[in-house]
This record gives sequence, C-alpha cells and structure tokens, in this order.
Amino acid sequence: MKKAKYIFEGNKQKEMDLMTVYTELFITEGEMEDVNHEHEILKIDDAFKNKKTQDKPIKCNNIFTELRKNNEKKIVLTKGVAGIGKTVSVHKFILDWAEGNTNQDIDCVFLFLFREINMIKDKDVNLHEFLLKFYPELKDLEKSKLYKECKLAFIFDGLDESRLPLNFKSTLKTLNTVEERASVDALFTSLVKGNLLPSALVWVTSRPAAANQIPPRYVGLFTEVRGFTDQQKEEYFRKRITDETQASRIISHIKTSRSLYIMCHIPVFCWITATVLQDILTGDNAENISTTLTEMYIHFLRIQMNMKSQKYDEQEEREHSEHLQLNREIILKLAKLAFEQLKKENIVFYEDDLRECGIDVSKDTEFTGMIAEVFKKEVGLYKTKVFCFVHLSVQEFLAAVHVFVCYLNKKMREIQLFFEDSQTTARQKLQFFFRNVTFHDLTKRATDKAMQSKRGHLDLFLRFLMGISLESNQNLLKGLITHTEDTSVSIRKISAHIKQLQKQDISDETSVNLFYCLLELKDYSLYEEIQSYLSSDANPGRKLSSSMCTVLTYVLLMSEKVLDEFNPKRFTSSSSNYTRLIPAVRCCRKAL
Repeated sequence: MKKAKYIFEGNKQKEMDLMTVYTELFITEGEMEDVNHEHEILKIDDAFKNKKTQDKPIKCNNIFTELRKNNEKKIVLTKGVAGIGKTVSVHKFILDWAEGNTNQDIDCVFLFLFREINMIKDKDVNLHEFLLKFYPELKDLEKSKLYKECKLAFIFDGLDESRLPLNFKSTLKTLNTVEERASVDALFTSLVKGNLLPSALVWVTSRPAAANQIPPRYVGLFTEVRGFTDQQKEEYFRKRITDETQASRIISHIKTSRSLYIMCHIPVFCWITATVLQDILTGDNAENISTTLTEMYIHFLRIQMNMKSQKYDEQEEREHSEHLQLNREIILKLAKLAFEQLKKENIVFYEDDLRECGIDVSKDTEFTGMIAEVFKKEVGLYKTKVFCFVHLSVQEFLAAVHVFVCYLNKKMREIQLFFEDSQTTARQKLQFFFRNVTFHDLTKRATDKAMQSKRGHLDLFLRFLMGISLESNQNLLKGLITHTEDTSVSIRKISAHIKQLQKQDISDETSVNLFYCLLELKDYSLYEEIQSYLSSDANPGRKLSSSMCTVLTYVLLMSEKVLDEFNPKRFTSSSSNYTRLIPAVRCCRKAL
C-alpha cells in the first residue's frame, strides 16, 4: 500500500497522493497489430476518434478478470506510448487490491521494474532467490505455502527498458520448479510460457515498439492505454489546478490550440502543459501563450532555469546571474546526454553515461530544484542509481537543443558522425570537418536521418530542431544560447524541401511528421494548398490511397484554421479508407 499510494509528477522530491490526481484512463481491449513499427507520437488521432465498435473499454482493476474469461493463457500485455499512464494504472491496481477493494482472490502481488531487473540480468537465480532480491520480507514465509497454496500475480513494468535478451526459443533452458536456477532471462520467459508456476498471473507493460518481444501466442489479453478522452483531460486539469478560474482559463486556451489539445491525451504532457500555462497566466506575459510544441517546451525549460523577468538590486542581480550560469551549464550537459542517448535509442541510463557528459553524479545539488523537474533519479537494486528524463519528449527536445547549440558554436565535430551514413559524400564530410555547414544543410540531413528510422525515434527531435530555428524561439532561449542567427533563408529552403518530399512515395507516418515540422516552422502554406484543392472543382473523383486519407485527416486535424466545407464524396476510395477521414469532420464548418 505504501509503495503504490504515492506517485511523483515531474519532481522526484514531491510525492503526491495518487488518489488526489488520479483520473480514470481510457484503456481498450484488443489485438496487437504491427506494434514493432508504431511510433510514440503517432497515436494522437485516437484522441479525436469516437470509440469504434470493436474497441472494448476496460478498467485497470478488471485486467485479470477479463483475462480469465474463457482463456487458459495467463499473460496480460498492456502497451502505450511514453507518459500515457501505464505505471499509474499499475499503481492504481495495486492500491485498490492492497486496500481490500478489488481482486481479493489474489493473495500476493509482486511488482518489478525492468530497469531494476537489469541490475541482476547476468546472475543465475531460482525464482525464490529472485523474489528475495526485491522482497526480502518473503524470507519469513514458508516456501511450500507461498508457491503451492497462494494465488500469485506478477507485474513487470516497462518492458521497453529491459536489457534482457528475452530469447523465447526452445534452445533456452526452461524452468519448471521454483528451486531450479538459471539466468533471469530464462526465469522470465519460463513464467511467460507457463512452464513455471502455471497458475500464476502475469501482467507486462511496454511502449508499443518493444511489445513484440513477447510472442503473441503466449498472450491471453492485449490491452492498450489510450490516455485521456476529452472529458478526462478537463477532469485532470481541474484536479491538478485547485484555482477553478485559472483551471477554466487553461482549459479554454488548450482548446483553442488544436495541436496542444490533441497532445493532452498523454497525461505527462498534461502535466507539462499545466506547469507552463500556470506560470504564463500568473506572470506578465499572459498574451504570449505558447501555440506550438516547441514554444511550450522552451517555456517549460525557462521555468526550470528560473529565467523569469524580474527586477533585482545589484547584489540580487549578481546572485541571479551566477545561478543562471550554473543552471545553463547543467542544462547544456543534460542536453548533450539527451542527444548521446537518443542516438543509441536509450531512454534509461546509468552513472557512467552521465560521467561521459561531464555530469558529476556525486553532487546531488545538480539533480535537485529545477533539474528534478526535467530529470528523475530512481534508486534501484543495491542502491544503484538509474536515471531518465521525466518524459521521452523532454529528452528529444534537449537533444535538439544540443544540436542547435553545436551548430551556433560551430562545434560540428561533436555531432558529425550522427548525420553521416553510407550515402554521405566526401565533400559533405569535409564540410562538417571545416564547420562549413549551413542550417539548411543541417536540417536537411536531420530530415533524411529521421526518415531512415523505421521506429520514428527521431521524428519529434526533428520537429523540435525545426522549431528552435525560428528567431522568435531563439530569443526565448537567450539565457541558454550565446547568440542568435538569422535562419530565415534556411527555413524557406527546408520548407520547400519538405513540400517536395510530401509529393514522393513516403509512409503515412513520415508524411504526418513532415507536416508537423511545417507547423513548428509556422508555415501554413501546405494546409492552404490542401484547402484550396478541397474547395476547387479540379480533379473530381480523384482516388485517394489509405496514405493520402491519413495525411489529409492529419492536415485538417492539426491546423488551427477551420475548413469551410468538407465533401468526401468528391474522392473515390475503399470504405475502410473513408473511415480514416471521419476525425476530419470535426474540423469543418460544414461536412457532407
């Protein structure tokens, strides 16, 4: 009960009672489709779709109840993007069970974090030894009673953070009894397969891209955490912000910015949004409210750096300046860390990773105050410290900051290898070597790099890099960067390049992300072209592919402008493709 009762929102120093901020999440039951290619951010249209008939809502407390209905398999696999509420759902399940409210047929619930399991991944253990490493209290229980008479439930949170090989092939040793010793990998796979403790229940949570590590044949129930519905977003903000007037103002503002409103289906993004807008609305800049994703994150960073417009006397000004300089140095080190780890696709890292970026782990002051908001530290097994950014998007944002700072300071060698591949010419390599790179060259290469990523792990990074290039956003970052640069010519070139790419045969996800990049650059010309096309009588009956339907829907969803009339009958397509256009109806004054 003590472990599950409190959660940390952003600042690891501030624990909050789970029930004061808990808002019921939209979780659905269904099949796992192509999860290895799903991208973190490209689930946002779900927030706008009405519940489809095949989507069966399910409460987190009923996970095992649904599993046991006509099913012999014992594994529940829950997927969801970073920050969507998987861990909070697990905590709610455990708290309700511990307080005697639900699932009382289960005698023991064991929660394990993969980031902690990583600490012992190279050790050989039996199941009881494994449990004792995390729950030493079990040493006083009689083993035969625990494993033969008790109904057990094992919850493994964060499969995407696992560094276990997870080899489900028959060549791996299979455990059948709690006394047999083997690798932690073999122990976990034996539990999943049902060879070890076949009557025990197992619940695994994961981000979509890692969920396919468990073969579907072993899974009895697939669920997906979809985050907040529109109604739940409002409920969250009213719980999070006690001032009713301020809460109403924030909700009204978010609704005026469609891109922010859609992104707020992710609970952690709601927290970041609330942090930023509370600060802006209580300050002198209420009229300068963020409208793009990049602006929102820059304001978030400014809050953490304490870069507020205040008047100080001479002594206070000197102290504030020193404080900002210290914060600037720490943020730049964290930005380098974010970039280096994003290259490796790591979202969890350890003390050695920090030292490589010049961060002194022994100085706790570097991880308190404003850093605690951006970066969280968890003490794992054997008191080993495990680190991660409070949300994947914060890591992607800081990685973009690092690249832009390297560009401004002509330190291109630091990022050169990242932008090189087999297609890079000798001349381009020399450009980097001699620092002769324009911002257009840099963003073009970043765009190509992002498009080459099958999992889309650089898509949001690319959007932030585009957004930071705007001179207005550079001015917001003046406390962090030493000078600004006029990038207007480069922006015009990269905008033209993106529009050219949109005409090529690229995936839905790539098309949508490139459109997002234009929005971060505040280039609405593509939307205007599409609106002009939709309202003209040219090419009536043009056939739309599924990809084109998806892109058209996203363009209409994400634009701040409203389409006058939308008539899908002007296009020909399959009935399944037509359903992709349904969310766009909500963005039109008139729809036929």
